[in-house]
Amino acid sequence: MPRLLLIAKVGQVGWELQRTLAPLTQVRCVDFPEIDLTNGDSIRQWVRDTKPQVIINAAAYTAVDKAETELDTATKINATAPGILAEEAKKLGALMVHYSTDYVFDGAKREPYLETDAPNPLGAYGRTKLAGDEAVRAAGGAHLIFRLCWVYGARGQNFMLTMMRLAREREKLRVVSDQVGCPTWSRLIAEATALALKQTVAAGDPGAFTGTYHLAASGVASWHAFADAIIKLMPAEGKKCSLVEAISTQEYPTPAKRPAYSVLGCGKLEKAFGLRLPDWEESLRQVLEKA
Repeated sequence: MPRLLLIAKVGQVGWELQRTLAPLTQVRCVDFPEIDLTNGDSIRQWVRDTKPQVIINAAAYTAVDKAETELDTATKINATAPGILAEEAKKLGALMVHYSTDYVFDGAKREPYLETDAPNPLGAYGRTKLAGDEAVRAAGGAHLIFRLCWVYGARGQNFMLTMMRLAREREKLRVVSDQVGCPTWSRLIAEATALALKQTVAAGDPGAFTGTYHLAASGVASWHAFADAIIKLMPAEGKKCSLVEAISTQEYPTPAKRPAYSVLGCGKLEKAFGLRLPDWEESLRQVLEKA
């Protein structure tokens, strides 16, 4: 495996990537404040000093609601930084791996989104992430863009950990039931990335698989169904919650609009790499067994 630079080592996906890739290759990991993704010079200096053969950018500004008012910061991290990384990767002849989001779509479809569907983000977060995807492509180098959906895991800040915390504090939770997607375990994202990298290296051409791929768990759930499954599967000790009530998006207004339908079709990933993630419920069971 080639020499690798991993941007963002402490986030949900970044931590799992570090864990998964460390036994396979030489991984240089960096995170804020060592690297400042709002500063182009800081980004370029890290790449030029480490001279990686693969750059994995697991960093993102993910505060969906705050992005509406912190647009400048979100733009620098989600849109500008990936473009700079991709430009530097091209100069080195390196492969750029970048993660995108289901929020680039408006959720108006009622069948799984494909990579060929036209993006139409509803909010600032989705717009900045889309701009980052476009900047990576525009750099013209070898790249893999993996579009993710409803990422969760045993670390960091995510829906699963929030529901578990609230379930220890409250007897009833109220959760939106008219938004659906594919809850995806961060560890599976890291493992799928590693397997895709192995195949790319084996091909002997960093650009052999260049393109955008949807990478999400199998199956579909609403936020309510996801929350209900979490509460039922979490350890009983300290748990107060016995009811998860379904509510509408209208009953839980947020500063940023969310897509109502975020299901990603992953056929392209399976065809190219032979990878298919398991059903979200199976993955959730594994995560909570380790909790």
